Amino acid sequence: MPPSCCGCLSQYTHHHLVTFLLTFFSYVFLHASRKTFSNVKVSISAQWTPSPQNGSAPAFSPSETWESNRLFETEEQATLFLGVLDSIFLFSYAVGLYLSGVIGDRVNLRYVLCFGLCGSAAVDFAFGTLTEWFHLYNIYLYCSLWVLNGLLQSTVWPCVVAVMANWFGKTGRGFVFGMWSACASVGNILGAYLASTMLKYGYEYAFLVTSVVQFSGGVVVFFGLLTSPKEVGLSMECETGLSPVETDTHRPLMSDDEEEEEEEEDVYECHHTIQQQDEPHEEPRAVGFLQAFCLPGVLPYSLAFACLKMVNYSFFFWLPFYLSNNYGWREAEADRLSMWYDVGGIIGGTVQGLISDFMGKRSPVLALSLMLAMACLVGYSHSPNDKATNGALLAITGFFIGGPSNMIGSAISADLGRQDAVRGSREALATVTGIVDGTGSIGAAVGQYLVSLIESKLGWVSVFYFFVIMTGGSILFIAPMILKEVRAVWRERQALRHQL
Repeated sequence: MPPSCCGCLSQYTHHHLVTFLLTFFSYVFLHASRKTFSNVKVSISAQWTPSPQNGSAPAFSPSETWESNRLFETEEQATLFLGVLDSIFLFSYAVGLYLSGVIGDRVNLRYVLCFGLCGSAAVDFAFGTLTEWFHLYNIYLYCSLWVLNGLLQSTVWPCVVAVMANWFGKTGRGFVFGMWSACASVGNILGAYLASTMLKYGYEYAFLVTSVVQFSGGVVVFFGLLTSPKEVGLSMECETGLSPVETDTHRPLMSDDEEEEEEEEDVYECHHTIQQQDEPHEEPRAVGFLQAFCLPGVLPYSLAFACLKMVNYSFFFWLPFYLSNNYGWREAEADRLSMWYDVGGIIGGTVQGLISDFMGKRSPVLALSLMLAMACLVGYSHSPNDKATNGALLAITGFFIGGPSNMIGSAISADLGRQDAVRGSREALATVTGIVDGTGSIGAAVGQYLVSLIESKLGWVSVFYFFVIMTGGSILFIAPMILKEVRAVWRERQALRHQL
């Protein structure tokens, strides 16, 4: 690790470590339970369709037909409904993110986070376990539960990003958040492992285990999480040794004069606790939704994230199903192989976050990664029926797709919520994060239905070319911001030449 990174980490307290771990595993457990649904789709589809009858089996009597406890006549209909459920979940998740971000900036983050984790765990248990135990096969029940689940899960991400941004300053944020944003991929790996392990007992037990783990995590968060350094008498931001990062917005996060003043104040605050807590002070007011939406850089990154999250979540929801159906591999084997995509995302988010810290820029790193991702998608669409080759291609694809997705959803969202345009009104972190992730979820919701539709009409190869188009669209949305950076650098060099 570079010395500057070591210096950065050496100034963090044990409170920073506890906050990192609690928020990290909060989202790990959430994504593990979310991953369960995508990893048991084959089993659910089989349960929702009639079993084949042999010649000696008795025919269905009129009063005891399979329609009494089965939902669909064919596997294709069941697959299409699974895509509809994914879209329903993501649409409700997107709407909830817009609301949850605003709530998170006005209500104690710990309460909102615990409510979302425990409530979502209860709904997952009802959806996957209770409905199977009591044979409650009903389309409207499944849709209602998944709408509620999307709304509850939407409370988690804006809260954990806001808590992390409260504890970890702008300096070195790309590296710290790059490591931390691996929580989603780690959750996917954990969920895939638990699902593949419990499938032999029935898919309902996979839901049971992950929902219990998530509920337990919510209880631990309620009693152990500190949402801000103020709760233990520390300053709100302790800047460390790495150079500050300028986000790709229409105006910089800080002007030069303000940056010098901030550095002087932070050096003092990092070594002193707040001694006069009883003195009256003005609380920062929360930024309104429309005001946060109009902040520089929020809209371009939100639209880019909509395209990128459509691709990323399509892998999340459909990869095990694709591997099982396209290559004929067993469901448990497909679940385990899908983990390599998340391994690539973990490494990609950390490495690309660190590079963006040293460059002082985020968008060039994103653009290069996404251009390489387009080539990887084309290559993976022609992957042979070989598990080792498929796993390697999945890891590479995850590196170039999951990495940028993690950066936009965490480090860049935190940068946008703490930019110069909201100084004096700092309560914008959860709102901005909710807007970026909510817009991304709308794109992902539309994508899940399109994936099932394109696959049924044109096949999986066409689905991957659709992913290539969406990845290119995300590059186009951040392209104007890259051009502005290039112009700014060119002007600085011209000014230096005139001075010399």
